[in-house]
Parts: sequence; C-alpha cells; structure tokens
Amino acid sequence: MEIVLLLIIIVMTFVSNGFLTTDNLLNILRNMALQGCIAFGMTMVIIAGEIDLSIGSTVALTGVIVGLTSGKLAESGIMSLDVAVIVGILVSFIIAGLIGMFNGWLLTKYKVPSFIITLAVMNIVYGIAAVISKGFPVTTLPSWYNVLGAGQIYKIPVPAIILLAVFALIFVVMNYTKFGRSVYAVGGNPESARLSGINVKKVKIVCMMAVQLCAALSGVLVSSQVMSGSFNFGKGWEMIVISSVIIGGTSLFGGVGKVWGTFVGLIFLGVLINAMTLLNVNEYIQYIVRGCLILAAVLVTTIQLMRRRS
Repeated sequence: MEIVLLLIIIVMTFVSNGFLTTDNLLNILRNMALQGCIAFGMTMVIIAGEIDLSIGSTVALTGVIVGLTSGKLAESGIMSLDVAVIVGILVSFIIAGLIGMFNGWLLTKYKVPSFIITLAVMNIVYGIAAVISKGFPVTTLPSWYNVLGAGQIYKIPVPAIILLAVFALIFVVMNYTKFGRSVYAVGGNPESARLSGINVKKVKIVCMMAVQLCAALSGVLVSSQVMSGSFNFGKGWEMIVISSVIIGGTSLFGGVGKVWGTFVGLIFLGVLINAMTLLNVNEYIQYIVRGCLILAAVLVTTIQLMRRRS
C-alpha cells in the first residue's frame, strides 16, 4: 500500500503542478481529519469483530445538539454564548457515549449483529436530528467556535492537529495497554478470550462507545467549519471511514489490524481523492474506484488470513 501511495504521489507531482504544494497538502490533511478521527475509533471496533454504521448520524446529531444547547442556554440568560457552546459540546459527547453504550449493550445482551443494530440506530439518530432541528440548520454559535474546524496553529490546520492527537492516543491504547491486547483477543476468538478471563462484553461496549465519541469529535469539527449544525451532516461517511480502515489492512473478520495501517489508509484515500479531483475525474467514477479499492483490500486480507491458517 505504501508503495502504491508513493507511486501516486510521484505521478501526480509531474501531472499536476498544484498537487505537491503546501496549500494542497494541508488541504488534504484538513479533509482527512473529519473522517480520520472516526476511522481510528472504527479500527478498534472492527478489530473487536464488530462494525458501526451509525457514526455519520452521530456527526449530524452532534452539530445540532451543540447549536441548540448553546442557543437555548444563551437565550435564557443562564450563561453567555461562549460558555453555553462548551456545555453543548459536553452534552453531545455524553449523548454519543450513550449511543455507543446502547449499541454495545444490544449486541452483547441479545447477540444481534452490530451491522443490523447500527443500521437501525443510524436511521433513528438521523430522524432525531431532523426533528429537533425542524429540518433547518442551527447557527447559534460564537465566532471563536470556527477556530476548531478552520483555524490554524503555525499554519497547520487545527483539525489536522486533533487528528494526530487522536491517532497517538488510540495507537498507544491498542499497542501498549492491556485493553488493546484484549480487543485483539476478543476479535480473534471471543470464546478463548472469555475463558482466559477477559470480559468480552465490556471490551465490545467500550469499543462501540469509543467510535461514537470519535464521531462526536468529528461532528464538532465539521459544525465548526461551517458554523452550523444540520441533520444532513455525516451522510455517506461510513463508506469513507470503513474504506480507510480496510485499505489499511484491518480484517472485517476481527482480530487483525493496526492503527498505523488505518493512518496509511487515510493518507492513501485522501491523496487518491485529491488526485482525482485535480484531474477532474467524474464523481461517479470516483465511487467506482473507491469501491474497487475496498474489494481489493478485502480480498488481499482474506487471502493472507487463509495462507496463515493453512
């Protein structure tokens, strides 16, 4: 994957003068950050043998909750808008955590496939976001809020810095903690993990909560970029997030994958999409290319697993 990525970068450097520029590279990082934060959380979920399709709806709900909460609190005179938006962010994180807990509880309690649970929850949460926002964008936000999604520190986009922080945190958790080893064990063989003393249900619930918290963080970033919250945000993000994780080498069968691989997958997908955009490739063709990449990544991972077991 790294070799293919390098080849794309080399080719694009000669084909497009605007590709290898500081502004374009920072733009790729900025665009990667929105789905990238979720991709690292999704890596934990998929390694644990599950999946979450409701992350896009959480992104939408987060923006709506932040805007509505801050607006209502500021209008009531309880606190200033600057303080109210912080409360809104905290409330959105709490709700995201509860959504993840609910998803995890259902799949561990009733053995319902996480695909079905999160597909249903995705529609429910989108509906809630649309109802409470009455179908209109929520724009009651302080001016400083825009810094989170569109600001820069030493010319580096703030979302990119946040992306790297999330990557570092989950990388450490998955590679250097007992919980990280438990996630791999649960995804590889849940029954063996249970017999070895690992609380399988707890591990899966925590993973489902983690990806929802990452989605809430991404929801804050996207609502900050456009200075509004809308129930339309986050739609279709599931494909980009899961694509990055799978292209990075994480197996949909669970137990196999690396956070670093997801980071490479994010860069690969970000560069590829940017390259196709610069070359004016038809948007529908881009979907075909991404779909082929996912299929190829799944086949490669499956073949590798079959060889290991044989």
